[in-house]
Amino acid sequence: MLFRLLVPLGLLCALLPLHHGAPGPDGTAPDPAHYRERVKAMFYHAYDSYLENAFPYDELRPLTCDGHDTWGSFSLTLIDALDTLLILGNVSEFQRVVEVLQDNVDFDIDVNASVFETNIRVVGGLLSAHLLSKKAGVEVEAGWPCSGPLLRMAEAAARKLLPAFQTPTGMPYGTVNLLHGVNPGETPVTCTAGIGTFIVEFATLSSLTGDPVFEDVARVALTRLWESRSDIGLVGNHIDVLTGKWVAQDAGIGAGVDSYFEYLVKGAILLQDKKLMAMFLEYNKAIRNYTRFDDWYLWVQMYKGTVSMPVFQSLEAYWPGLQSLIGDIDNAMRTFLNYYTVWKQFGGLPEFYNIPQGYTVEKREGYPLRPELIESAMYLYRATGDPTLLELGRDAVESIEKISKVECGFATIKDLRDHKLDNRMESFFLAETVKYLYLLFDPDNFIHNNGSTFDAVITPYGECVLGAGGYIFNTEAHPIDPAALHCCRRLKEEQWEVEDLMREFYSLKRKRSRFQKKTMSSGPWEPPSRPGTFSSPENHEQAREKKPAKQKIPLLSCPSQPFTSKLALLGQVFLDSS
Repeated sequence: MLFRLLVPLGLLCALLPLHHGAPGPDGTAPDPAHYRERVKAMFYHAYDSYLENAFPYDELRPLTCDGHDTWGSFSLTLIDALDTLLILGNVSEFQRVVEVLQDNVDFDIDVNASVFETNIRVVGGLLSAHLLSKKAGVEVEAGWPCSGPLLRMAEAAARKLLPAFQTPTGMPYGTVNLLHGVNPGETPVTCTAGIGTFIVEFATLSSLTGDPVFEDVARVALTRLWESRSDIGLVGNHIDVLTGKWVAQDAGIGAGVDSYFEYLVKGAILLQDKKLMAMFLEYNKAIRNYTRFDDWYLWVQMYKGTVSMPVFQSLEAYWPGLQSLIGDIDNAMRTFLNYYTVWKQFGGLPEFYNIPQGYTVEKREGYPLRPELIESAMYLYRATGDPTLLELGRDAVESIEKISKVECGFATIKDLRDHKLDNRMESFFLAETVKYLYLLFDPDNFIHNNGSTFDAVITPYGECVLGAGGYIFNTEAHPIDPAALHCCRRLKEEQWEVEDLMREFYSLKRKRSRFQKKTMSSGPWEPPSRPGTFSSPENHEQAREKKPAKQKIPLLSCPSQPFTSKLALLGQVFLDSS
């Protein structure tokens, strides 16, 4: 009770004065341009501090103005911040960092690395930067996006993770040595998220490289988790990957489970995979039935559904954003507003919040500048335009600057009750928190493209479209262009479908030409011939009969749609017309 009185809500409001651009007495929404510039200044204060004091270490220690390795000695903050640079419009620094990473990052090192963290931060960050390289003015090599130095780095990092998947269940170990593989004494207990958070990066990698092993192991891991759910449809948060037995049986949407659910939805959107979406929707029913109370989500026993922990974890704040991706906007907003009240109470989200008591949980009072609530605000603002969501962005900027800013960057808040700081600035602050804040206040950013602009590129497999929008953020906020997955592979069935459509098109055109009795001295009109394209329906027929082992550049390259769906950008809704 003593700590309740240390920073009462009224005093907290007094500590955080509103700046120009915040809502006034008339209730006007925060000025996006003003806060966009504030967020950009936050990024550069943190980024420059890392470069000056911590590079080439993984992360900055802002209180002592030095650096330390945390997740494997990859210059992690630089990788994590790379695509944020482009989103902020800094192409010259993006280009410089690409060169720095190629010269300095090596994965052949004797280091025990988190399989989960290496995937989402390193593999995801490199894949995203690779796909954005051309937009950033990098001189890409022939064959891009199916080849390139950042893609090769991402593949090299991912291959170091593959030994972790060599288990009887196909579910991966949590840690792997980058030089020697899985250590003999490594614990087989892995959290659910550490098993189910690979499909976005690994499917992208398989599509770009042509090697199916990455997507295959990710799908096996997802399937094994699905098969391990309880009779009431829930999963726990830690499982033995050798035996498939649950070790921790608390079920919820937060820590240890969170990004598994996230990747079922995002994997379904990215891959247009009906099965992944069906899995999530089944989980969603069980989650609503057993864990939701008054638009809060509690922790329950996975087999019985009885409440085990009546707490809200800050990591759960991604959930409203995920709900928005399946079109469940009303429920998303109600849950978001619950979480926002916690932010207003403390000027941040404590790691654990006891819902019945309305206060923090002992030893879980900190806020390491996590992005999840801001992420949900960004998604929901794109879907609704509700100015309340901009107010959360304003409050986040004001709180972080007031409480967390120090001479050398931004420090983790160790205790939201008295605002004590910790000597760490996690790389996700630049990868996620700042990025989502900026995108919340920048409605015209290229990331929000609605398909009105795009780039057509020629690959060894044909022409494809990139940059049209619909970016899928991995769980570290690294955007993946879904169209890129169709640039470097083309199933024969897809080619033949296109050829059939073109043959129909030319046949109808000839019939219309005869009907109108139009003649041309050089014969019927044909499309201009290009190297590697078929110039007539007859050639299409001959090509289909021969079915060559290797196809040249096709006339068209379109992603197949395996199920009927409608997709609204950044408010994605799946609707099955059947």
